[in-house]
Amino acid sequence: MHIHILGICGTFMGGVAALAREAGHRVTGCDSGVYPPMSDQLRALGIELLEGYSADQMALKPDVFVVGNVVSRARLPDGSPKFPLMEAILDAGAPYTSGPQWLAEHVLQGRHVLAVAGTHGKTTTTSMLAWILEHAGLAPGFLVGGVPLNFGVSARLGGGVAAWSAQVKEEPAQPSHLPVFVIEADEYDTAFFDKRSKFVHYRPRTAVLNNLEFDHADIFDDLAAIERQFHHLVRTVPSQGRVVVNGLEESLTRVLHQGVWSEVRSFGSASCDFVAEGDAGDFAVLRHGQAVARVAWGLSGTHNQLNALAAMAAAEHVGVPPAVAAEALACFQNVKRRMEVRGTVNGITVYDDFAHHPTAIRTTVDGLRTQLDQQGRQAERILAVFEPRSNTMKLGAMKAQLPWSLTRAHLSFCHAAGLGWDAAQALAPMGDKAQVAHTVDELVAQVLAQAQPGDHLLCMSNGGFGQVHERLLAALAQRATAKK
Repeated sequence: MHIHILGICGTFMGGVAALAREAGHRVTGCDSGVYPPMSDQLRALGIELLEGYSADQMALKPDVFVVGNVVSRARLPDGSPKFPLMEAILDAGAPYTSGPQWLAEHVLQGRHVLAVAGTHGKTTTTSMLAWILEHAGLAPGFLVGGVPLNFGVSARLGGGVAAWSAQVKEEPAQPSHLPVFVIEADEYDTAFFDKRSKFVHYRPRTAVLNNLEFDHADIFDDLAAIERQFHHLVRTVPSQGRVVVNGLEESLTRVLHQGVWSEVRSFGSASCDFVAEGDAGDFAVLRHGQAVARVAWGLSGTHNQLNALAAMAAAEHVGVPPAVAAEALACFQNVKRRMEVRGTVNGITVYDDFAHHPTAIRTTVDGLRTQLDQQGRQAERILAVFEPRSNTMKLGAMKAQLPWSLTRAHLSFCHAAGLGWDAAQALAPMGDKAQVAHTVDELVAQVLAQAQPGDHLLCMSNGGFGQVHERLLAALAQRATAKK
């Protein structure tokens, strides 16, 4: 089969392209601003990439066009279509489908799908779960919205191993007899012609509901609208399936109160099925009140502790005991752009993190602060460098929460380019602890004026952030050289 992917350089569609190529299909694709690293990764797989969405790509005559949700029927100011290829597809009556639909029909069929949903932590928890299954010998397929460092790739088909077969005298759920596939299950809409959440297409047998709060203000009116989509996911889990749910989240309790027809396993609170006891870096795992494993690993933060419990509860459903899962987590290396250290210059460390929602920003800052304090490094400062780049943040729907999210940062620096609201006004409650810049160069200059040895520069964005990490490291190195 020849598929041509519109919007191929997005994280999800790039993963679909990689899976299709691995499955032996011919894959071509187009996007605007085709650039590394995704372009290099796709070309290395033998995928031909085209710049833009011109109608002359119809000459490729693929068997089907796979349309990413970046594509729309939008018009430019002069009235011409923003995506002329899509208009040509519709005019010609050519076959087209969405990425999630193609994935469901050509990759997920016949597999035990483990889907990880939630406002926060999807990528990390999906990566943990895939690594646990890999460690247990299940050779899972997976599609992750990031690059798990244990694998080095964001997607693969997997080896088709059916069930974990070690003789362990515990009480795991009935192992699956199907090959397993782990997928990050996004609630964002599927395509301009299918406004259901992506995850509705995946038909998981194991569904993780990690957390849920308001996000994606560009497509959802309120939290209740997102809760309905999560319940649509729950409706697709079979009676022999499992729903793993965060027992600390009232929103998820409301979702399950709408109806659930599968086994439920909860995690988080003292009354849940899976509970953690101890520090986030070294903790016991209790199942139904009995200690079944101990996790000692390199990650920090309560959020990662909860992510681990969710992954362990999901892995158990395909026969992997918690003790084996804990062994895997001991060597879990996290995901690129999740508290990733990009470099250290003159005692100043620069991090890259994907946080962009206020809750995620607060969790990330708190996690680093707690880790430093526990190491006796209370005097070391955190300088938060962030850009409100997501569609929700650009709309200003959560701007009032930003001061709260940055409470534990010593100083904060906001890149305010492209916002439809006044960042300085939103951050005014922080006083002189916050600065606003309208260019990356201005931002780097502001940070450089304040940074001192022992500082931690925590850069947070869901985009490329104008290569601010490299620019900061280069500027710090230049300053250090000049002082010699």
